[in-house]
Amino acid sequence: MSKREDQRLAALAKKNAEKIVPPKSDRAVQFDATLRQRRDEEDPETRRLFKEMKKREF
Repeated sequence: MSKREDQRLAALAKKNAEKIVPPKSDRAVQFDATLRQRRDEEDPETRRLFKEMKKREF
């Protein structure tokens, strides 16, 4: 690649890195309000339990 192409690529990468991407919302709620609402974050104990379960073999 030439130096000019490298500069253009770097500028494009910088431009794309500056874009703010909003988190995706749950589309199921948009179409069906009767569905259960999902919690954004699980509690640490639940996360630890599932992490431990993944390590075990059944």
